[in-house]
Parts: sequence; C-alpha cells; structure tokens
Amino acid sequence: MSRPDIVAFGKPMRDHFLLAKDYLPLNHGSFGTYPKSIRDDLRKWQDLSEERPDSFIRYDYPKALESARGAMASFLDVPAREVVFLQNATTGINTVLRSLVFQQGDVILHFSTLYGACGKTIEYISETTPVESSNVMLEYPIGDDEVVAKFVEALDKLNADGKKVRVAIFDTISALPGVVVPWEKLVEVCREHGVLSLVDGAHGVGHAELNLGRAQPDFFVSNCHKWLYVPRGCAVFYVPERNQHLIRTSLPTSHCFVPLPREGSQAIHNPLPPAKGTPFTNLFGYVATIDNSPYLCIEEALRFRKNICHGEEEIRKYCTNLAVIGGRRMAEILDTDVMEELGNSKRCYFANIRLPITLGNGESEVNENDAIKVAQWIAEKLAKEYDAYIAIYIHGGKLWARLSAQIYIDLEDIERGAKVLKELCERVGRGEHTEGLPLR
Repeated sequence: MSRPDIVAFGKPMRDHFLLAKDYLPLNHGSFGTYPKSIRDDLRKWQDLSEERPDSFIRYDYPKALESARGAMASFLDVPAREVVFLQNATTGINTVLRSLVFQQGDVILHFSTLYGACGKTIEYISETTPVESSNVMLEYPIGDDEVVAKFVEALDKLNADGKKVRVAIFDTISALPGVVVPWEKLVEVCREHGVLSLVDGAHGVGHAELNLGRAQPDFFVSNCHKWLYVPRGCAVFYVPERNQHLIRTSLPTSHCFVPLPREGSQAIHNPLPPAKGTPFTNLFGYVATIDNSPYLCIEEALRFRKNICHGEEEIRKYCTNLAVIGGRRMAEILDTDVMEELGNSKRCYFANIRLPITLGNGESEVNENDAIKVAQWIAEKLAKEYDAYIAIYIHGGKLWARLSAQIYIDLEDIERGAKVLKELCERVGRGEHTEGLPLR
C-alpha cells in the first residue's frame, strides 16, 4: 500500500519545487535547487537569526549546527566528530591544499578532468609553494580499469623520477564529462602508495552511493546544495581523526584557530561563547559572519527525501534509469551517441550526448578554434531564447551535452530538450553562431 504523503516522480514532483512553470531544467548538476518545504525551513532559520541576532548566533545556532552535523554524519556512516560544513566543495579543496606543508620534490597528482576551479587552485599552490603538479590525461569513453591503470602508471613514474606524490585529487563523479570515477579503488591505491587521497565529491552526496566509513579517504568534500536539495551554499567536509592535525585553519581563519606558541606573541581573545566541540569541529563552527542557515536545513532535506521521495534507493533508481533512457532518446533525436554506452561506464544521474557538430577545417565543419564560442553560443541561446538549460562542453575534440536527470523531470522533458538542441545545432550549421563575430 502506498503512503499518502509519497509523491510520484516526474511532473507531480515538480509542484514541490520552485521552478518557473515553462522553464526546462536539464542541468540540475551545476547549482541544484530545493523544494518549497526546504525553502520554508531556510526562512525559519533566517527569521530566528534576525529576531534575536546575538542570542541566536551565539547560543542557539551552535546547538542547531551540532544536530545538523549529527544527521549528516549518520547519512555518511561516519562519526559526527569527523564532519563539518563549508560553503562549497571548492572551499574544501582549498582548505586541504592550503593546510598541507609542501617540500621540494612533492607532487600533487590529478586527472585532466579535474574541476576547473580546483585546477586553478593547484596552479596557485604551485606558484606559492615548492610543490609541483602532475596531470593524468583521460579521454572518455574509457573504462574504470584503464583509469586506475593510468593513475598507477603515473605514480610509479613519478616515484622512479625521485618525486614524492604527497596528495592525489580525484572525483566521485566528474563534472565535465559527467561520469562516475572509480574513487574507492583510487583511495585504496593511494593508501598502498602512502599518498594522501583528497576526494572531490562535489557530485557525490545525494547522487552516488557513499559509505565513507568503509572507503576511508583521507579527505572528502561534497556539495549538499547540488543533489541533496539543500539551499546554496552548503558542503560537507569529512576529515577522519587521523588527519585532523593536518588541517590547521578554516578559510578564512577565524576565532577558533589555535596558533602555535611563538616568542613574544600575545593571546587573542575569542569574543564568542566557549565552543563545546572538538578542536576540529570548533575550527569550522563559526567562520566569519555569513548566512549559515543552509547548514541547518540538512535535517529537513533528509526528511523530504525519506518521507516525500520514497527514500534514497528510489531516488537513485529513478534518476539513473531516466539518465539511461533519456540519454538514449536524446542521442536518437540528434542521431549521435551516448558517451557512457561507448565506454561501458557505470551509470549515474548524468548522460553525456554527442552533438551533431563536427569540428575541423572542412566546408561543413566548425573550425576547432571556434569550439568554445559555439558551446557558449548554444548555452546562451538555450537560456535566453528557449527558457531551458543543459550543460554544453568540449571533450576529446567533440561537442557534448551533459544531461542531468532529476526527480522533477521526465522523458517528455528530455525529448523537448533534445529537439531544442537539434534546432540549435542546425542553426550553428547555418553559421548563425558567427553573427557579430570578427572575420578571420
């Protein structure tokens, strides 16, 4: 017997969200969105903060935050003392890389599919510390075994060259292309080689099936505002106790930072009430003055997923199946193919569909130098002319669309998006994307 509070996925579920009536949302993966009930929970916490700012921020907020951390820790199957919140996954990556002390010969190892902001963080760290970076090239479609083999080969070569890989960064599910990464196996490889594993799980929580207690990465960060239906910005940052001594500060450094003893230094008074957590959880309990209300919406988001959405397994089943079926249907309409099916990759809520645009120098081809402009042109037209959005990107010398399956869309929405993309690709074929551009 079905419970009366459970809602069917697809169009009936859309009524629970704040999406505009005619908007076609096929890109949940970039910024996420959240239901009306969680919006109400967010406003509740914001109202409490404004009714009595000092009373709430100093005394009530820490208790509510502790409850949210406990709920998130239970969801991830790890102790609450190993979980804190940040504003986004990029902040977590920065926190780790800016905390580690690098020596000459140290290397940060990563894949070429690393998220751009994290790649630029590595560039900055390489400019300001002795560390070097090493990039493992991946071109999809590619199988998990080959991904791991390339990673091991890079480790062995760096070791043979006298380098020390201090930390390796890899995704649970990469952004562009949107594909599952064999992160648990990579964590094992890192452990065997004495390398710190930093898992960028930006698309992990609420999307991938995670068991951090079993996998035991050295560091893990994941946005909650993408797939878990928590308001922006909120990310969970997991650091097992064995590594918490390596995280010296939050970003920015705030009141619970404990400086090392230094001759002539003076004690700095903390104006907030004494924190009651561990040194690690205290470090992130209050990080400057921002609106932390999204952190406190974790419990309501988990309740929504359990009580309204049938639970995690049903969400995962619907979104994964929709990505598979929707990806195939979109490729059929475009007369192209789906990246995952070419490489037999493990499936997730993303599908990557090749666009019918050939890059090259032929008469009917788009010049490779214009590929980024074409991707940007299609994206802007989607948003401004068709009231829709789907991520458009370049990988392996081809243009791709990344479809995000979600509980508030159905196959009909995907078919509509595919027809829009087909029309836009035909417009590119007629050269509309060059209008207003300088001649070559």
